[in-house]
Amino acid sequence: MSTITALSGRAVPLRGNDIDTDRIIPARFLRCVTFDGLGEFAFEDDRKQLTAVGKVHAFDEPRFKGAKILAVNSNFGCGSSREHAPQAIAKWGITAIVGVSFSEIFFGNCVAMGLPILRVSVADAETIQALIEADSLAVVAVDLEKLQVSVSGKTFSAQMPDGVRKQFLSGAWDATGELVAGAAAVQATAKKLPYVSNFA
Repeated sequence: MSTITALSGRAVPLRGNDIDTDRIIPARFLRCVTFDGLGEFAFEDDRKQLTAVGKVHAFDEPRFKGAKILAVNSNFGCGSSREHAPQAIAKWGITAIVGVSFSEIFFGNCVAMGLPILRVSVADAETIQALIEADSLAVVAVDLEKLQVSVSGKTFSAQMPDGVRKQFLSGAWDATGELVAGAAAVQATAKKLPYVSNFA
């Protein structure tokens, strides 16, 4: 199983409240068989709309290319339950998200794929975004053990449900890893089941 205790890297700030899953990955991309290649279409419509009026989306800004941490605001990931949304963000290269609040389903989908989400206050989220905008080379450190987010010499308190935090710290978030680690126990149990052994 894969434990996740701390992550760090350059960050990309994405300002705005109520950014829903349809904006994160438009519905037309849900027909994919695998999630491979989905990252290039993250925020596709938002990016095109901004380009059309001479503006640049954060995901298109060269200075944020290669960012690993996403800094957002309130109610991020609201809307449909599509797991394609966190998958697109992860395939773009994001390994952790820091923000004010998140849709419960989006949050759960992120946990299931090992993408930690930490909550900070409204003021701290805006400060973190401003620090990243002022210095795109600044490293943002996310510490799940201490529940802290650090950037440019400043440290911010963060929140994460205790059960979820323990899942990341222990590796229990990784359901497939747990299954593989317990393969012998699964096989032993299967041998005791008449509806399995009869078809073996």
